[in-house]
Amino acid sequence: MTLSRRLLLAAALAAPIAAVAGIYAIAPATAAKPEIFAPGGKAIRGYDPVAYFTEGKPVAGKAEFTHKWKGATWYFSSAANRDRFRSDPERWAPQYGGYCAYGVAQGYAVKIEVDQWSVVDGKLYLNYDRSVQRTWKRDIPGYIRKADGNWPGVLK
Repeated sequence: MTLSRRLLLAAALAAPIAAVAGIYAIAPATAAKPEIFAPGGKAIRGYDPVAYFTEGKPVAGKAEFTHKWKGATWYFSSAANRDRFRSDPERWAPQYGGYCAYGVAQGYAVKIEVDQWSVVDGKLYLNYDRSVQRTWKRDIPGYIRKADGNWPGVLK
């Protein structure tokens, strides 16, 4: 086998491993992640955290109803929701800084999709995708215990 074929074969075998590692967003040990998952500075990708509780679904926030908290901009669908959040952000903010709850249980700070969520005992949990959400639902109390033990250490 020629050297170029060996390199091509090695690259082909390494690709699936790299893809799996990418799912878990593994960062160098020296790169600490922010406390709040906020791509582009928007917590929960610009969705209203209060609406998960009051409307039972993800609702996009509006630029005219925002609040800065813990280094991120939080968006709300109404002034009333913004004011609720302002008065008690810990009550309304998602657990684990809005990172994937299942990922935190596994020891990783991972991105989320806004439509993969659960409210459990008055707390909002977000997850990576539909498949992860299904896994999460198999043992929510167990995953919460694990995630609570890993948080905030996964940010380091």
